[in-house]
Amino acid sequence: MTRKAGPSAFSERRFHAWLSRDARRSSQIPLPLGDDAAAVRLRSGRLGLLTTDALVEGTHFLAASPPAAVGRAAAAVSLSDIAAKGGRPVALLLDLLLPPRTPVGWARSVTAGARAEVRRWGGELVGGDTKPSGTRAVVGTILAEADPGRLAPRGAGRPGDRLILTGSAGRGGAAARALEQDGPTPAVLRGLLHVEPRLFEGATLVRYAHAMLDTSDGLGEAARLLAQASGVRAELDLEKVPGHPSLRAVPAGPERERALFFGGDYELLAAVPPGRVGPALAAVTAVGGRAQEIGGLRRGSGAWLRRRGIPTPLPTGGWDPFGWALTHVEPSQSPG
Repeated sequence: MTRKAGPSAFSERRFHAWLSRDARRSSQIPLPLGDDAAAVRLRSGRLGLLTTDALVEGTHFLAASPPAAVGRAAAAVSLSDIAAKGGRPVALLLDLLLPPRTPVGWARSVTAGARAEVRRWGGELVGGDTKPSGTRAVVGTILAEADPGRLAPRGAGRPGDRLILTGSAGRGGAAARALEQDGPTPAVLRGLLHVEPRLFEGATLVRYAHAMLDTSDGLGEAARLLAQASGVRAELDLEKVPGHPSLRAVPAGPERERALFFGGDYELLAAVPPGRVGPALAAVTAVGGRAQEIGGLRRGSGAWLRRRGIPTPLPTGGWDPFGWALTHVEPSQSPG
C-alpha cells in the first residue's frame, strides 16, 4: 500500500536550494539549476538539453510490475522534463542498478521498453551502464535539442499571465489510491507506471509561454515551484481544473481533492500572456492535445486555490520521493 513515511532526514527541495547557492550562471548555461532540464549552448550554436531521472523499486514500482512498463516509464519521465522545455529528444542513456540474482530477462524487458518509448519520439537508446545494487533501480538520461530563444524557464512567469494545464489532474493520485484499495492487480501496476510525455504539446506551448514545467510532483507543487521561482502569486481555480476520469472512483470531497493534487500526472503547466491564451489553446488542439486555462499569476507570493472564488492556500502534499513508499508486501517477498 502507499503510505506517508515519517519525517525524512533528507529533503530533495532543501538539497536543491543548497546546490543552487553556488551554481554558476553564464551565457553558456541559460537555464538555472533546478529547472526541469539543464541547458548547455554547444559550440555549433545549437542548444542541448540534458535531464535524468530514476525509478526505484519500492518507491516507484513493485517487484511484480511489468518490466517493460518499468522501462517505458524510466524513459518517459525524463522525456516529460524535455517536453517542459519544448525539446526534441535525441538520445537515451539507461543505467540499471540490479541485485546480482536479478533474472537477465527482467533487464532485457526493461531495456526493450525504454528503447521503444524513446524511439516513439524520434530518439534512440545509445548506451548506459549496469551496476550491482541492493535494490533494483532504473535511471534514464535524455539528451535533446531545443530552440535557444524558447526555453520557458520556470522562473519567467509574470503577473497577469494565465495558467494553462495540458490534459488533466489526478490520474497519479487515483492510481495510488487504487493500489491501497485493490492491491497490486495487473491493471493497478500498469496504471502506476503510465506516463504520457507531452512532447507535442510542449513544443507547441513553448512558442507562447513565458514559463513552463511538468506536474510530475503534483499540480499544486508545480504551481508552488513556478510562483517561488518567478516571484509571483499563483492562483488555481478548483472548478476549472479538469479531473482525470479515474477520479470518479474516488469519493468526492477531501479524499478526491488529495488525489487531484497527489502527483504522477506528468502534464504541463504553462504561464501564458493573456493575449496569447486563445492561440496557444488552439495550437495545442491542432497537434492532437488538450489544454485549458485553470488560473493565473498575480503580484504577491505563494500558491493559492480558489474554491468558488474564495482563495485559500494550496493544500500541502504532492509526491515526495523521500516521504512516500509503496509498502505492499508481495507473497514472494514475505518474511520467513
